[in-house]
Order: sequence, then C-alpha cells, then structure tokens
Amino acid sequence: MKKDIQIPEVKDVEVAVVYEYNDIYKTDDWNVYIINKKDIDLEMVVIVTQGFSETKTTSLMRKKLDVLPANSFAKIEFIQPELFKLHNRFQVTFFEGNTLYDKTFLFEKDTIKEGALRMISVIKKRGILAK
Repeated sequence: MKKDIQIPEVKDVEVAVVYEYNDIYKTDDWNVYIINKKDIDLEMVVIVTQGFSETKTTSLMRKKLDVLPANSFAKIEFIQPELFKLHNRFQVTFFEGNTLYDKTFLFEKDTIKEGALRMISVIKKRGILAK
C-alpha cells in the first residue's frame, strides 16, 4: 500500500537563513525563512525543525502556515548562532492544490556563517539557501 503513495518532487520552494538587523533590539540576528517561488499559493504548510549531531539533538520545533501566497516568503524562526555547530534540518510539507508535497532541507554543520552570505533576490537580504 505504501508503494502506491507518490509524493512529487518539490520545486521552487526554498528555505534560507538570513542575517538581518533587528530594529527592536538593535542587534544583528539570524532568521530562517521559507520562500515560495511558485505562481500558486501553498496551503497547510507545516515545517518541523531540529538540530542534530552525533552526540547532541535539539528539541523539535513545529510551525504551521495556513497559506503561503504565491511568490512570497515568511519568517519561520530566529536561530541562535550556537546551533550552527549542528546540522539543522527543516522538513517542509504542504499542499499545492490537492497534491501533498514534502521535502527535507538541510544546513550542514558550520555552513551558516557570514562568509557564506549571498543576496537572496526574493527577500532582498543577504542569506544562505539550504540544500
């Protein structure tokens, strides 16, 4: 029965860590965003995140968005620099129309750093895209 379930490949959806200034606290923060480059809204978006290594695992964080509009982005969470020493996994599940999609994005340990920042055109800020 499981072999009959087909989940199509996810395209034009990305996860990025963005380094940006926080006007409220007057600090430079690292925030995680989900980006929808599709021309269609994503519905019931569920993101499950966790940091891990061979010896450590963080608790799971879950975030739900009812709708992520076409050609838009949304902030998922603030990420502490101490977590950059871990692998950071973001499992994204959503509906596009009546079809279920699922993809796991991964930031390998020590890949989130200022030297790796690139302009992310959709957000118009510097950040790092997950693989």
